[in-house]
Amino acid sequence: MLDLTIKKCVPCNLKDLRPMSEEEANVLIPQVAGWNMVNEGGVLKLNQSLKVKSFTKGLELFQLVAELAEAEGHHPDLHLVGWNNVTIEIWTHAVGGLTENDFILAAKINKLKMHHLLRHRPTP
Repeated sequence: MLDLTIKKCVPCNLKDLRPMSEEEANVLIPQVAGWNMVNEGGVLKLNQSLKVKSFTKGLELFQLVAELAEAEGHHPDLHLVGWNNVTIEIWTHAVGGLTENDFILAAKINKLKMHHLLRHRPTP
């Protein structure tokens, strides 16, 4: 299986881009440690929750993820709840579900140097 971190997200406006089935997603989920697959109203999404050291560290984490998302042309939903709870949600809005792009972005987020921002290191 090809390492997702060496792949590049494809444009979401491709006519043949379709959401993957749960079975297809289950094949890729082991490659994105720390991420959960959830079904929200029939829409499959990836999410990860993190505790950051402070409110400003949460904003720094957002900036790291934003720079990566811009480079990939694929953007997650970022939530800062309270002063130190960050949730990252990834799904391909254009198709209403998960695509390989979502797993590529999650794998690349996992590679970001963010341990200095977190209260506890994420489990690999």
